[in-house]
Amino acid sequence: MNLRGEKVLLRAVEPEDVDRMYCWENDPEVWHVSGTLAPFSRHALEEFARNQPLDPFVSRSCRLIIQPLEGEAVGTLDLFEIDALNRRAGLGILIHRPDDRGQGYAREALNLAIEYARKTLGLEQLWCHIESDNAASRHLFSGGGFRHVGTKAHWNWSPDGWKDEELWQLIF
Repeated sequence: MNLRGEKVLLRAVEPEDVDRMYCWENDPEVWHVSGTLAPFSRHALEEFARNQPLDPFVSRSCRLIIQPLEGEAVGTLDLFEIDALNRRAGLGILIHRPDDRGQGYAREALNLAIEYARKTLGLEQLWCHIESDNAASRHLFSGGGFRHVGTKAHWNWSPDGWKDEELWQLIF
């Protein structure tokens, strides 16, 4: 499956993505927002790339690689907790390198994911969690039509201390 925009391609994980994912998943700077507590092994990521289920309703998740049309992959987009009964899913985006942020990759990936979730998966809504001090993510998701619908105080621990986490929702 490929989802193509003007700047990026959202595509399935391939075995050649393992080295990048190994770097991304093992970056302690993003662990507090991904819920990661321990490093991923290369073997685990190789198995994931080799055996990623084709049906997101069976696995309840779908990881897509964000790749500019010109150049190397810059991040991932995850649909998770896909709920077929209630027709909703969580959504997370990672653009790993600061130099790749602000280029419009996340915006276009978000728009492609919204279209995929609505038209192909038949979902009714998407949701995401954003730390309240993450202005870039708040801007990205509000620009994609998501609304802030609630805040959980002191929800996430980070090296900088406790952070509030906001729930954002897009109903199609």
